[in-house]
Amino acid sequence: MQTDTSIQTSLKEATQLSSASWAVLAERVGGAWLLQAAYHLNKSAQNELMSLMTRPSIDAWLCGALSGGHSRFGSVPEGSSLEVQRLFVFPVSGSSQAVIVGADDQTPESQRIWKLTASLLSVQSTSPNQPFLPDLQSGLVSDLPLAIGKTLGAFVQASACQGAWLAIRRGDSLDIQAEWNDPKAQGVSMLIDENPILRRVNRSLYDVVITREQPNWDNLPYGSLKSGTKVWVCLPLVIGQRLIGAVAIWRQKEFSRGELGQLRELASQVSPSVEVLVTFSEMAAHLRRLGLLNDFVLTVSSAQNLDQIARRVFGLLSRAFNTELIALFLRSSDGRVLRDYRMFEGKLNVVSVSLAGHSIQPMLKEGRARRIVDTVKEGFVPLSKGARSVLIVPLKYRGQAIGVLIIENLRTEAFNQYDEHLMVVITSHLAGLIEYTRLREEAEGRARSLGLIHEVVQQVIGLNDKKEVAYISADLVAQYFKYELAVILLMDDEGKFSIQGIGGTQSEAVRRALAGREFLASNGITGRVSQTGESMLVNDTRQEKLYVPLKGWEARSEICVALKDGGTILGIIDVESREQNAFSHNDLIAIESLAGILTSVITSANQYQKLQQTIHQLRATEIELNNRMEAQRSAENRLIQAAKLAAVGEMAAGIAHELNNPLTTVTGFSELVLEDLPQGFSYRAELEMVSREAHRASDVVRRLLDFSRQGERTRTRADLNEIVNDVVALTRHLIQTNKVNLTLDMDDSLPWVSIDRNQMKQVLLNLIHNALQAMPAGGELNVGTHIARREDRDWVVMSVRDSGVGISPADQNRIFEPFFTTKGDRGGTGLGLSVTYGIVTDHGGTIELSSVPNKGSIFAVWLPI
Repeated sequence: MQTDTSIQTSLKEATQLSSASWAVLAERVGGAWLLQAAYHLNKSAQNELMSLMTRPSIDAWLCGALSGGHSRFGSVPEGSSLEVQRLFVFPVSGSSQAVIVGADDQTPESQRIWKLTASLLSVQSTSPNQPFLPDLQSGLVSDLPLAIGKTLGAFVQASACQGAWLAIRRGDSLDIQAEWNDPKAQGVSMLIDENPILRRVNRSLYDVVITREQPNWDNLPYGSLKSGTKVWVCLPLVIGQRLIGAVAIWRQKEFSRGELGQLRELASQVSPSVEVLVTFSEMAAHLRRLGLLNDFVLTVSSAQNLDQIARRVFGLLSRAFNTELIALFLRSSDGRVLRDYRMFEGKLNVVSVSLAGHSIQPMLKEGRARRIVDTVKEGFVPLSKGARSVLIVPLKYRGQAIGVLIIENLRTEAFNQYDEHLMVVITSHLAGLIEYTRLREEAEGRARSLGLIHEVVQQVIGLNDKKEVAYISADLVAQYFKYELAVILLMDDEGKFSIQGIGGTQSEAVRRALAGREFLASNGITGRVSQTGESMLVNDTRQEKLYVPLKGWEARSEICVALKDGGTILGIIDVESREQNAFSHNDLIAIESLAGILTSVITSANQYQKLQQTIHQLRATEIELNNRMEAQRSAENRLIQAAKLAAVGEMAAGIAHELNNPLTTVTGFSELVLEDLPQGFSYRAELEMVSREAHRASDVVRRLLDFSRQGERTRTRADLNEIVNDVVALTRHLIQTNKVNLTLDMDDSLPWVSIDRNQMKQVLLNLIHNALQAMPAGGELNVGTHIARREDRDWVVMSVRDSGVGISPADQNRIFEPFFTTKGDRGGTGLGLSVTYGIVTDHGGTIELSSVPNKGSIFAVWLPI
């Protein structure tokens, strides 16, 4: 046997002599090609070559070169980074090795160099005359696939075949453990009694040779036979009278008697070695799995939390059963949530999903261990794609299944009955440990959550505004529980949900993402919870069809809980995170507990607000009633005033008629006498005084007649601003002589009103005269017009404001009564404002007084539009 150094030297010399790019020595072991030595080929290129040799077509091409013992060359597939155009293969006779050369081309002389190099590398295979025994010192016995591959290699070297496989018996089937030039055969399990050829070998314990012309050719148990294959032979591996395995070989030409005898002899020699290999492998597996219990006690039992327990259990089971396809499902204490533990790329991945409708639910209900030998034949759908055998073991605590442990393998019949019993024992201990750890974690988590909930409740318990309750609660929940987003939505009187509180580090980002949109999606998670009132916990929104992301914000985990008062949904609490698996079942319980307390607070706030609304309504009703009573009193006063005016009018008309004739006689004769008297007559002054007083009495009589004739009017649509301008023009000189500063403040958009123009001029003249008399030393006079709305209708208002002496509160109640005057010795009949009041009320309007002694008065005339 040449050393690695001598092989490397041989490859180097041959590469330099043949001008090749690179060269390797490859060996087919256990159904795969391994590089034993390489020259001028870096690690990246070696990996590329190894990947290329795993292709079935390339593998068959290489195996064909070994079986035929002849060199071959072919083109490198497109897209390869080997930087050569062709591959040249030179088999090493007597072995499963071949020299593979990379070059654009090789001349006949160069190919002869490589054939010579292959012959120099040739090593003698195990002699048929020597028993094939495993080398216990080399470690081969501890690697069953490698040892079986070496064993099959001895048959291949002795038969120059097209293909071969070696199968080990397990119960009633033969499992192919090694193959030659038939990659698809690896791992195939064949039931002995279902195939007539295997059944014959098992009964006779003698080899079977079948040619293409024989009827049984179509019943061959397994083999990727080519069109040129003519003969197939099956050699039993027997210990005593027991079949422990079989070797199948096929090729193009028939076997001679000598070759068959040599193969029978080889089969009898390797059978004890195969028995030792299989027995040692099974004992090692048995010891490893027995050690699993000890490892469980030492490692798993000391774990501090459920994640640690799952990680350590997966590590133990992966080493014991040589598979990474392990899953642990744990049901929550309330039976609503299922926690899914799996390993992906060496990392523990935990997902919380709803138990309802999950494929694990029937297994939990069934509560018994189950072993699937072949998923394809039994029609079982595994968790992992390509898994062929499955071991399902429930975790039972006090007779009730709290979870399920599932182990899968890509091989059929990977688990036996002993494995099933062992896992039942392990899971019974594991269930107790998990339940204890879970109860401890839930108790600690709930204690922390209750403490935080208490802090939140302390802040909102005395609030009476439900919007304020929601606003503060959302902020505190996000702050205390370290949530990225907490949103509280409440239902309004119209049955619509709106955000009343939002908190968390991502609250501003969500506000921007909403941009006028509603947070509650009717076809989403929030919509489902608001409709059904059932809580939802989602730890991977990508797997949840109901999740509706916002533009600019996409969560990976979400909890949504309804605020329910009996059967009435008052609102919802929604908590979200950008991290997957951010929430546990404890978080759901905490939010549900908080929701119950907030529901009570919000219900109390609703009742308080309804009580406040009732109080406001009663107060509004009281104010309205007072206003109506005041309006009624005002109306009664106006009726009394109108009755007074009517009575005074009737009396004034009678008095005026009675006094008018004598006054006319007095004024007439006094004027005639004055015309005849000379200017210097001694009684002329007295007679002139008689004439003046008679004229003044006639003026009073005229006013009384005017007062009595107020019912006579002619009304037209008129512009009140025009009337103001006319009256101001007539009184401007009088105003100026009284040292009064006049300002006008009139609304140009004033609508027309239906009035008697002359009567309205009289109203304004009376008000201006009164204002001037109230300012004997001069002052400020303002006349204005504007539109105002009162008692659900529009009015035109004309106001006269002065800065005079004002009117005392006691006199304000009598100011519009006939013959009442505040002018004293300044003169005045007490009829001006009474006439004004009568004209305004006759127009359907009102006149109002606002006066402060020594500061002035405002008279406002309100006329309906």
